[in-house]
Amino acid sequence: MAAQEEEAKEERSNSSTTQSPGIGGDPHIITWKDEHYDFHGQCDLVLLSDPNFTRSVGVDIHIRTKVVRYWSFTESVAIRLGKDTLEIQGTTSNDGTNNGEPNYWINGKHKGDLFLLGGYPIFQKRPQGHTLTYQINLSPTYPNAEIVVQVYKQFVRVKINGDDEAFGRSVGLLGDYLTGEILARDGMTVLRQQDNKAIGDEWQVLPSEGPLFHEDQAPQFPVRCLQPKSPSKQHERWLAESSISVSEAEAACAKVGDLPSIKDCVHDVLATQDLGMRGAF
Repeated sequence: MAAQEEEAKEERSNSSTTQSPGIGGDPHIITWKDEHYDFHGQCDLVLLSDPNFTRSVGVDIHIRTKVVRYWSFTESVAIRLGKDTLEIQGTTSNDGTNNGEPNYWINGKHKGDLFLLGGYPIFQKRPQGHTLTYQINLSPTYPNAEIVVQVYKQFVRVKINGDDEAFGRSVGLLGDYLTGEILARDGMTVLRQQDNKAIGDEWQVLPSEGPLFHEDQAPQFPVRCLQPKSPSKQHERWLAESSISVSEAEAACAKVGDLPSIKDCVHDVLATQDLGMRGAF
């Protein structure tokens, strides 16, 4: 078993990945092995959890998704490091002229002092366009490890960087760090990426794991994740007649990363009819 883990670790280190593991958009999930799958539904989900992170601090990252008729998106994330919790929500401004005001809660206080989370520094910056970025630097405990949250309008993206020393014991939607397999809560059952509803149901936040968000939003376990409607003929006609063409979306997303990420970006641009969605990648 140890030999297999070492082989998997070496394979990962030698592979060329262009995207950080995490979640965002519709929501598109990128595993530790740089494999992509989607989750379509509305509920609170365990993106990552490790009670033994830094031996005593512990880390939990929960994401909240929201259904918009035929699709869904990540609208907020809650990160717990030790006894501290930071919740970041997408902005309410959709006018395209500004990204709205930062919307977050630190230990339950709306827009409280944003300096440290579990003893680690938080950096907030708006690098370009309408994308607002929050960075939690996990050095010096884990050099070059970080948790990054990007907000574009109401859309939230979470990216995680770090080696197996930092996240090798974590569980959740990102899968097993060494093998890349999506595992059930028992740590053994392998879930198929194509069966994203089963993955969502498996990693829906349980009462014992929360609450991390400042208020509840339906559905909450044991009520299962809400599923979007199936696209109608009218919806398909709307996409065909939309103001942004497939070729325009592909041109806008051409440089966001690898081919799966470009595909995700094109899908989100067409769904939202917003070329600026490329900034969420």
